[in-house]
Amino acid sequence: MKRRSRNAVCVLATLLVASCGGGGNDFRPGGWNRNQNRIPAVEAVEVVLGSLPLEERLAGSVRARNQVEIYAEVSGQIVEVLANDGDRVEAGDPLVRLRDVDYRERLRQAESGLAVARARVQQAEANLTRVQANLRRIEAMAERNLTSVADLEAARADFLSAEADLALMRAQLEQAESLVAERAEELAHTVVRAPVSGVVGGRNAEVGQIASGNTPLFVIGDPSDMIVEVTLTQRMLGYIRPGTSATIVNDAAPEQVIEAAITRISPFLHPVTRTTTAEIEVGRPHELLRPGMFVVVNVLYGETELAPLIPNSAIYRNPRDGRTGVYAASLRDAAPDREVTDESSPQAGGPLQPVGPVPIRFVPIEIIARGRLSSAVRGVEPGDWVVTLGHHLLEGNESGQALIQPTPWEHIMRLQQMQTRDLLDLIRRRQEALTSGAAVESLN
Repeated sequence: MKRRSRNAVCVLATLLVASCGGGGNDFRPGGWNRNQNRIPAVEAVEVVLGSLPLEERLAGSVRARNQVEIYAEVSGQIVEVLANDGDRVEAGDPLVRLRDVDYRERLRQAESGLAVARARVQQAEANLTRVQANLRRIEAMAERNLTSVADLEAARADFLSAEADLALMRAQLEQAESLVAERAEELAHTVVRAPVSGVVGGRNAEVGQIASGNTPLFVIGDPSDMIVEVTLTQRMLGYIRPGTSATIVNDAAPEQVIEAAITRISPFLHPVTRTTTAEIEVGRPHELLRPGMFVVVNVLYGETELAPLIPNSAIYRNPRDGRTGVYAASLRDAAPDREVTDESSPQAGGPLQPVGPVPIRFVPIEIIARGRLSSAVRGVEPGDWVVTLGHHLLEGNESGQALIQPTPWEHIMRLQQMQTRDLLDLIRRRQEALTSGAAVESLN
């Protein structure tokens, strides 16, 4: 899916070059020529010398602070849903009510059993009192030799038996009290309450549905603070630590990068995968992040040495031999005094001033470090120009030449972050501008 999206962007970018390079203008110094229609026109950017941040690109998962899934602790049919997605709730607020007839009946039976147990304890206490009084009377008679030893031993045995009966009845009373508490708790759980304060989401509760402990009814969390979780390998722990800088990018707004840092790293590695989890706390995400999102996390842990830098859009994989490289040209002689600014780019509405034709060649490169938008490479030198749009136009180019539209770095960086819909809009606006210009020329 990602490759298909990248191909679509490349095709749209090629259309953009075509829309900027068409028009059949006469050739002037640094301009077009009617006899050179077969020479392709491409956009290029100058190779610069610089350092590239060393980064690890990781997949992150977003969750809200205190995010928890809410399950029913008892099974039952839902009779009322008291919260909906987006509602703010406080800890203890009711969310769902379950059918409680069976649980009330169980509680009533447990309370009846408790009443019986209490009566038996009272009966055992009364029996113990009676037996104890009888034992004292027989002991007093035995002191005056008015009763036999057998009667005394029998009275003592009756007393011990009465004590044991009372202890048994009291144990049964405690058991009955515990059962009542259990049944009361079950009844209380027929009202599912919010365990934490936050915003309700992920509603999966409907009236008539059977709730159980296997299916979550809601998700609750505090979306004002987000936590992004990433997985680190054993190797990464050698250079990624709490406090290491990171940037977070999501597909919904790729041009808006969230600056953050690794907040904490679990010290325990999984015994099989040898990986651990790192968390990044993001305060006030300005609605860029939503719980459950997958985002790209670039962990920045250093910089490369000085090396030639090129935009990632300049890197081209030759379909014939599989070599990775760039189409390079030298504009030092063709346009030695030309200044390339962001306003002069054709996509910014500047004038069309292609240079050339100039010799162009495919140069294999070695990627030293790859960043999100640019890469440090070996194989080209600062001052060379590399093609960023129109690579496929050069594949079967027998002339070995091309018309080059010099483009500033800033424009290429913005273009690489554009979505397909943005490129289509850019092409449409550029074509409208060209059409308007042609109409004005015809009137003149």
